[in-house]
Amino acid sequence: MSDTMPTIFFGHGSPMNALGGTGYSDRWREIGAGLPRPDAVLCVSAHWYVRGTHVTAMAAPRTIHDFGGFPPELSAIRYPAPGDPALARRVSELLAPVPVGLDEGEWGLDHGTWSVLVHVFPDADIPVIQLSIDRTLSGAAHHALARGLAPLRDEGVLVVGSGNIVHNLRRMNWDLGDGDGFDWARRFDARVRELIAAGDGEALANLERLGADAGLSIPTPEHYLPLLYVLALRRPGEDPAYPVEGYTGGSISMTSLRFG
Repeated sequence: MSDTMPTIFFGHGSPMNALGGTGYSDRWREIGAGLPRPDAVLCVSAHWYVRGTHVTAMAAPRTIHDFGGFPPELSAIRYPAPGDPALARRVSELLAPVPVGLDEGEWGLDHGTWSVLVHVFPDADIPVIQLSIDRTLSGAAHHALARGLAPLRDEGVLVVGSGNIVHNLRRMNWDLGDGDGFDWARRFDARVRELIAAGDGEALANLERLGADAGLSIPTPEHYLPLLYVLALRRPGEDPAYPVEGYTGGSISMTSLRFG
């Protein structure tokens, strides 16, 4: 077993995946079963998109149900993983001189984190912290910031990004369910993969350079930005693997990406 932890981007899609019984939730369980056991998880979720950089630093983060209109059994889910205040302080040190707020109670684990981890690590016995996405920063700035987290891969920490490469709720066709994507969604997903294969992190981090399909695929950046954190932690010689593929409603890509 390698001493270096992998790093993974999950396309999380609907929070309904948390209830299981989908092809995506099944694949997440398979991924978890095949991972080396981390000492902790650091997740960058699309759903903590705020001003400034913050990290959860409480001993027992709450499960946040940051959605509405779903069945009550979804809101009944709790993911009682412990936090890791020491790791939060380590993240703050690694990202200096960028100021990192230590959140000791305001946030917790939102559904971008727990709807995936409830399958990847169903026992909820691995400490989990979240890092916010500063909405005032450009993609290039996020990519640069994320490089500071690189030592964590050698310290037993699984760094996870949770979002979607393609995420356009307004264009969703619910009748399509889990199936093929719209032409523009498939083209954009393919373009991102081409740039990943070429190792062109600069182009991937500059959203305005991603072509005409980017306007439909990432009308707002918060679901795309977690991908940049995983890309920034790629090491020489690591080829991309795509353990999960597919689309929901034609306009949400469920693509997952793994290095290591």
